[in-house]
Amino acid sequence: MKLRHAALLLAVLGAGACNFDLSTNPNSPDPIGANPSRAQVGVAARGLLIAFRLDFADFALDMGIIGREVLRFDGSDPRFTSELLHGPLDPGGGAFGGDHWASEYTAIRGGNLILAVLPTADLLTAEEKSATSGYVKTIQALNYLIVLNAHTQDSIPLVTDTSVTAPPAPFQTNAAAFDYVVTLLEEARTELAAGGGAFPFGLPAGFSGFDTPATFIPFNRALRARVAVYRNDFAGALTALSESFLTPGGDLALGVYMDYGTGPGDFANSNSLDPQQGENFGHPSLRTGVQFNGTTPDARFTSKLVQRPISTTDDLTSDLGWIRYPSPNTPIPIIKNEELILLRAEALIGQGDLGAALVDINDVRVRSGGLAPLAALATPAAALDELLYNKLYSLMFEGGHRWIDARHYGRLGSLPIDRTGRPGNPPPPDDVVFSTLPVPRDETLPR
Repeated sequence: MKLRHAALLLAVLGAGACNFDLSTNPNSPDPIGANPSRAQVGVAARGLLIAFRLDFADFALDMGIIGREVLRFDGSDPRFTSELLHGPLDPGGGAFGGDHWASEYTAIRGGNLILAVLPTADLLTAEEKSATSGYVKTIQALNYLIVLNAHTQDSIPLVTDTSVTAPPAPFQTNAAAFDYVVTLLEEARTELAAGGGAFPFGLPAGFSGFDTPATFIPFNRALRARVAVYRNDFAGALTALSESFLTPGGDLALGVYMDYGTGPGDFANSNSLDPQQGENFGHPSLRTGVQFNGTTPDARFTSKLVQRPISTTDDLTSDLGWIRYPSPNTPIPIIKNEELILLRAEALIGQGDLGAALVDINDVRVRSGGLAPLAALATPAAALDELLYNKLYSLMFEGGHRWIDARHYGRLGSLPIDRTGRPGNPPPPDDVVFSTLPVPRDETLPR
């Protein structure tokens, strides 16, 4: 699918959901045009979330598989244990190797359509236009970040044109793309600050507490901090975290979430499967790597995984079932306080302040994991080991954090390889840990 066609897909992917309150005809909303009404702006704004909502759940699954958090034994599709674990990654389809691209660019393109007509929206005040622009750019930045996390090879397109007849967007280096994400987030913060007391539209329940321009800024700053850590800009991360909703000692689950549901026209959380009978399994390394408080394992392990009948598929074995998403209505975190505390610890380690980092790590270890506090972080290497352990168990099956962090710190080789040297003529391929998904083939064909 060429990016030039993404705008045409926005309405198709924008299927309605009751708590998203899209419109009277959510499955085929009218395209937003010049001088849009308040209702049309609201439909389009919430439609940005709808555009990547299904893929957001799939991203957590696929990146969890590549990062050896999740195994999926799906008899109807062996690619979960073949393509994602040993390849080759196929860029020719919209799933697996060619995934986590089209939905995100649909949201980005939809945001550009809103931004293009927003100045003509005479029924919105100047403050409401500013708030809407800040919201749109923040959601666009989030979608670029998903694409960048999945595709680390140089480079990806930066979409700035809104016309479906325009030439395909040129590819930019990943460094330039990250710079653009930062620009979007900074512009959005300024616009949100000038956005008055309310958005001219409502937001779904997952944004509760972050649903006004002023309270949306801490969400924006949380994403900015995540980007800064990815880029080893640890001072910038600490500055952004100071303006985010980081709350040491506060509710670890506080945050922004993507909603799911089972109502008419709604989307269920596809990662919510029967932990005893479903296709999703926990990777055995999650058990072997867990820390204990005496004889009691880390509570993050026991609260997200349970023992189930042992199953073997394609020479892979697990007896761990996921209870991370107990209901089809369970939301998936976009970013939460527990991550922010650990991001601050990560930035402090990056600056060499192991003592301050220890306070944040212990906050999460004790309150989320039920583990004893550590007395010290002896060395920077030991501090990073402990930090990555806590990020894994705090953020399991929430967005590929184990894989992203292992790649960031040059530790992909430390992730488990389950199948090597298998007999056969020819022998099955050995497992590998991929560093990136390929750019979809349609995006690289001659134009």
